[in-house]
This record gives sequence, structure tokens and C-alpha cells, in this order.
Amino acid sequence: MSDIAVLINTAVAVLAAVVLIVRFRVNPVIALIIGSVYLGLAAGFGVEKTVKTITSGFGEIMVDVGLLIAFGVLMGSILNQSGAIRRLVEHLLSTFGPKRLPYTMGLAIGTVLQSIFLDVLLVISAPLARKLAPKIGKLGTARMATAMAIALECGIVFTVPGVASLALAGLLNVPLGKMLLFGLLLVIPTIIISIAIMTFLFRRGFWNEAKDEDHTFVEEEDREGEEEGYDGGTPASASTAPGGHNPGAAPSDTQPGRGAVAVAERERKQAPLILLFAPLLTSLLLIGAGAILQILKIDLPWLQLLGEPVIALLIGLIGTCLVTRSAIGQKRVEDAITVGFKESGQILILTGVGGSLAATVAAAGLGDILGGFFSASTVAPLLVVWVIAAVLHIAVGSVTLSAITAAGLLAPIAPAIGLDPVLLALAAGAGSLFMVHVTSNTFWLLQSLLGQSVRGALKSVTVGVSVASVVAILLILPMSLLF
Repeated sequence: MSDIAVLINTAVAVLAAVVLIVRFRVNPVIALIIGSVYLGLAAGFGVEKTVKTITSGFGEIMVDVGLLIAFGVLMGSILNQSGAIRRLVEHLLSTFGPKRLPYTMGLAIGTVLQSIFLDVLLVISAPLARKLAPKIGKLGTARMATAMAIALECGIVFTVPGVASLALAGLLNVPLGKMLLFGLLLVIPTIIISIAIMTFLFRRGFWNEAKDEDHTFVEEEDREGEEEGYDGGTPASASTAPGGHNPGAAPSDTQPGRGAVAVAERERKQAPLILLFAPLLTSLLLIGAGAILQILKIDLPWLQLLGEPVIALLIGLIGTCLVTRSAIGQKRVEDAITVGFKESGQILILTGVGGSLAATVAAAGLGDILGGFFSASTVAPLLVVWVIAAVLHIAVGSVTLSAITAAGLLAPIAPAIGLDPVLLALAAGAGSLFMVHVTSNTFWLLQSLLGQSVRGALKSVTVGVSVASVVAILLILPMSLLF
């Protein structure tokens, strides 16, 4: 098959999947499989290779993130059932106020909470973001979803030890300290500016709550998390007074005295918040320690074992079960695990079929075809590497793969033209963020975990992260004049 035919058929497959989902409301799993089958057959794979590519793509994604997703979702479900998520929401609201929450959470996720494994951070932070959303106003879901999408994707390519930033630094021989410094200089303003732009668009009618939000997959977990039975009281839904006041609810602005006393009394009876989150924090610390050992090439087998994400999250899950069992009882923990299994099943299937389409696109050879269309002789190498990475990401769906491929094309000429390799790495990372769409497992995780429809995710994730991609390259260009 000619290169042009591969390009056309890939475009048809991806666009067809999007149209089936958005326009005809076909289940995303079915639509993605249809797109994968079409592309495989059109690319000349034949029936056997097409099916093998689809199934292997599904399996490879599950190998990478299956247990991580399951353990993370279960831990989040238990914390939600215990009321820990709700209590943390109250503390964040009182500390930062609703207007600053998307920026606060975005910066935290994109910098200090960034880890090598994006999916771990996503499934752990999603329940908190979902709980925060209605607290910050009418556009809460839109603002929190886009803040999470921008922060997660920017963090993985700009912030050490994000997996793409480590890969780019290694490919271009950039010292990790330098990559960390330049990455932080770029990621902070990129997150802030991008969230501000998306908030402006949402307020101008870009978001439609009726069509862009879908809480079907998460409403059961959210409903469970609102119960107050864990502290010996009556569930909030059953204790509303005749006048409309809910004694178990968070304090209202109209009754500051009663609210403060109620919160203080409830906090006194409950397990300390730090204790409930201690197993989760331990998991993240173990993962971070494992990453540092790998970077510094230190051989400590026992810590390397504990720092493996699957083992670290398993430890966190066991610890969370033990801690919350003493606070809310074994029955409530078991109920939370049941809800978590229901939610993780949907997420795992969506994530897997996204991997199937991505594998089929990659097998068609689109990356090599597009790489041949660009030349390293262009006078604006940073823009060229951004464009290459952007086009590759649109086609292949892998942030890391597109960033590495784009940087690799121009790496040999960087010394000759006097271009600092760190700028090349940042430009490749920025381009790889453009158009995160249905071939990305992150897209489906954000769609289902944040209570969005596919149409909504195309706005908050695809458009939001694309805005961040453009903002980043516009910041990198003046940086190249200074450094």
C-alpha cells in the first residue's frame, strides 16, 4: 500500500471512531474496535494479523497499566467511602477558596506529585477532582477535568521524573538537573496560562453540561462517599431536617458558627485525615524512591522491589484497607471494594481498546511515513520538531513515542546549529501534547473517571492539552533567545 493510502485510511479510521461515538452514540468500545478492524484490513494485514494486532495492543496496555489502574481505583474507592476525600475537599476549599482550586491542583499534579507512572497519579487524584468539581461553581467539572488533563500531560513530558522527560533527556544527553530546572521554568507558566485560557472559553459557552457531562460510571461511588455512617451518625441523605438543613452536611456560609462547631466535633470523632492517607502517601514515596534509585543507578534490591509501582500500590491498598476498617468497619470496606471493581472494569476495557487502535495505527507504519516528510534543514528547528511530534502524536497516540521520534530526527544537527539540546527536548515534548484523543488510554481514563461524556472529554482533554501544547512552544521560542 502506498504512503498516501496509509495516511488516508488512518485518518478515516480515527475520524470514523470519533463520529460513531459523538454523532451516533455508539459505545466507545465498539467504535474503537470497528476503527481498528477497518484500518487493519485496509492496510492489508489480512484477517489473522488484524485480529492479532488488536488483541496484542489490548494486552500490552493491560500489562503496563492494568494492575496499576485496578489497585489505584480500589484505593480511591475505599478512601471515598471512608469520607477522607470529602474531608480533604473541605480543607482545600477552606485553605485556597474555590476560584484557585483548578490552578492549585493543576500545579501540584504537574510538579510535586508528578511520578514516572501517569496512570497511578491519575486514578488516585481523580476522585478528589471529581468531588471538588461541584464545589467551585457551574463549570466545576469542565475546569477540574481540563486542569487535570493539562497538568498530567505537561508533567509527564516536562517534569523530571516524568517518563517522557527522562526519555528525552537520555536521548539528547541532557543532564537531569538541567532538564529539571528548564522543565519547571516551562511547566508552571504553561499550566497556569492554559487553564486560564480554557476557563475563558468555558465561560463563553464552550461547555454544555447537559451534553458534555456523564456521571453514569461514577455516580454510585460518589453517592457512597457522601454517606456519613462511618462516624456513627445517620447517612446525610436520610437526615435532612424539615427546614431543608442537613445536619451531617458540610457547613454553610449562612451558619458559620454552627458549621464550625459541627466540623470540629466531626473531626474529633473521626480518624485523623493524615492516618487515612498515610498508606497512599507511602505508596507514592516508595515509587519516588524507586525512581531515584534508577536514575542514580544505585543497587538496593529490597527498595527496588518496594519501589515497583505494582508492589507499592499493593502495599498502599492493603494499608488503606486496614486503616479504614478500624474507622468505618469491614462491611463498608467490602462495599467500597465492590464499587471499585465495577468502576475499574469499565475503565480497563476502554483503556485496552484504546491500546488496540493505537497498536493498529503503529503497525501500519505511519510513524516512519510521517518522519520522512520532514527535513532537518529547516531554519526553525524548534518549530519543526514541535510539528513533527504533533503530527506523530495525532497519528500514533503515544506522547512518549512521538516526542522521542521527533527529537531523534533533529538530535544529530543540534550541536552543529548551536541549539541547546534541552530546548530541543522541551520542543519535542510540547509537540507530543497536541491532540490527545481516542487513541490515548489517558483520554479514556480522564473521560470515565471525571464524569464526562466523550464529547466533553474531546473539549477538556483534546482541546485543553492542545492549548497547553501551543502555549508551551510559544514560551520555548523566547527561551531559545535567552539561553
